[in-house]
Amino acid sequence: MAVIHRTTMVPTKLELLTDWLPKQDWYAGGSAGPSPARAGGFRLDDPAGEVGIEFMAVRDDASGAVTAYHVPMTYRDAPVAGADAALIGTSEHGVLGRRWIYDGTADPVLLAALTELIQGRVQAQAQSQSDTPDATVHVEPAPAAPGEPFGISFARVLAAQDGAPPSGPAQVTALWTAPDGALIRSVFAAAKLEA
Repeated sequence: MAVIHRTTMVPTKLELLTDWLPKQDWYAGGSAGPSPARAGGFRLDDPAGEVGIEFMAVRDDASGAVTAYHVPMTYRDAPVAGADAALIGTSEHGVLGRRWIYDGTADPVLLAALTELIQGRVQAQAQSQSDTPDATVHVEPAPAAPGEPFGISFARVLAAQDGAPPSGPAQVTALWTAPDGALIRSVFAAAKLEA
């Protein structure tokens, strides 16, 4: 199980995202740039204990309209060769030292852990507590033959779940907090059948 350290990160994850978010083609904010705030999320464990895996919901209220983004991230103790395009930035962790923080959608360790979650082999973990399952994260299966190959897609701009049936073999939903304190359930990732 991943250990959550109560320490500092310089720069913080939100400071890194302030610079990184506007560079993404799915960023919906204005030219003034984002003012991100943590709004929710969860973690998964790397079985090897080497890579931190987090699925963060970030709320941006800067443009006057509230937009929530989903940013899957991995935290590593060294750069990954050939992964410069996925690098969000580096940060000094108060306990672990320098961390390379990547967009997890391009990280095979995150994709493998998410596949295990979708297949019911692991449990989501609380975002800010060590060794604590997060029962608010739901995997909602849809009909699919056992062993059928699937690919994973990620929601980047979070929308309230509309109650429609899943569009693929599974959807992973989690909660994030609106400015008024309301909890909103959104699809964070979906598995889709591969042709």
